[in-house]
Amino acid sequence: MTTSSRRRGSALLTVLWISAALAAVAFSLANTVRGETDRTSTEVDELKSYYLAVGAVDRATIEVLWSAAYPNSFIPKGASWVDYVFPTGVAHVELIPETSKLDVNNAQPDQLGRLMMALGIPPGEGMQIIGGILAHRPGGAPAGTSLGIPSFPGQQTSFQEIEELLQVRGVTPDIFYGTYVPVPGKPAPGEPALVRRSGLVDCLSVYGSRDRVDVNTADAAVLAAIGIPPAGVQLILRERRTMPLTEARLGGLMPNLGPGGGLLRREGNSILTIRATARVKLASGQLSDLKRTVAAQVKYMPNGYDSPIHLLRWYDTTWSN
Repeated sequence: MTTSSRRRGSALLTVLWISAALAAVAFSLANTVRGETDRTSTEVDELKSYYLAVGAVDRATIEVLWSAAYPNSFIPKGASWVDYVFPTGVAHVELIPETSKLDVNNAQPDQLGRLMMALGIPPGEGMQIIGGILAHRPGGAPAGTSLGIPSFPGQQTSFQEIEELLQVRGVTPDIFYGTYVPVPGKPAPGEPALVRRSGLVDCLSVYGSRDRVDVNTADAAVLAAIGIPPAGVQLILRERRTMPLTEARLGGLMPNLGPGGGLLRREGNSILTIRATARVKLASGQLSDLKRTVAAQVKYMPNGYDSPIHLLRWYDTTWSN
C-alpha cells in the first residue's frame, strides 16, 4: 500500500469518527430538547389545571349560594359533589360540610378512641394522641380521664387551626393527612393493590359538629366514631353512593345503625370545604393524565353582612380521592 493510500484511509477513518461523534452529540441534543419540551408542556398543563380547578371552586361557591335561594336549580339538595365540563377541560368538585367531621375541641374521649381504631392507629399510639388532644384543650384532660400519658407540652388553649394536631405527640403526617395501605388479602383482577386510609384531617375540624354529623359526607371513620356498627357504616356508604340520603331513606336505615343513628343529620352547616380536581383537555381532545387539586373553606353568612361569602382558608395544593 502506498503512502497516499494510507493517508486517504486515515482521512476516511477520521471522517467516520467525527461523523459518529457529531451523530452522538445530535442525538443527545435531540433528547435534551425533547425532554425540555415535554417538561415545559407538563408545566403548562399543570398551570392550566390549577386555574381550571380554581375556576371550578369559584363556580361551585356561587352555585351553592344560589341553590339555597333556588333549590335544585344549580346543585341538587344534599349533593356531595358536582362535575363541571369546561371548553378547556373538566373538574370534579367535592362539597364537604364541616358537619361531616367532629369538633376537635369537643369530641368525647370515647369518640376519639373509636376514631383511632377506625383509622387503624395502634392502641398505644392512639391513646397517646388522645391524651395530647385532651391536654391541649382548656383545663387539660377531663377529671376522671385516666390515660397514663404525659400532658401535652403546649399551652392549654383550644385548637385554632386543625393543622395544630401535627404538634400533638404521636401525630405523624401519615396519621394526619392519611396514607395508602395494601388491600387485605389478594386484590381481585383489575382492582388496585392499595387503598386510601383517611387521616385525622378528614375526620376532625375546629368547625366540626358537636352533636350530629352529616350522613351524606361523613367519613367512614367518623361514622364509626359516633357509634355506628361496622355493618351500619357499610350500609350507609352503599346507600349514599348512588344518590344523597333523604330523611325518608335515612329513617328506613335507622334500625340497622344502633345508638349512633341518633347522631346523624342532613346538611345544616354554613361552613363547607369546596375541593376541586381538574384535568385539562389536550390538543388531541383527550384529557391529560395530570391532575391538580385546590380547595377553599367557605362560610356562608346570614343576611346583613357585607358579603354573603367569607373565605376562611385556601389550600393551593391538596389531595382528593
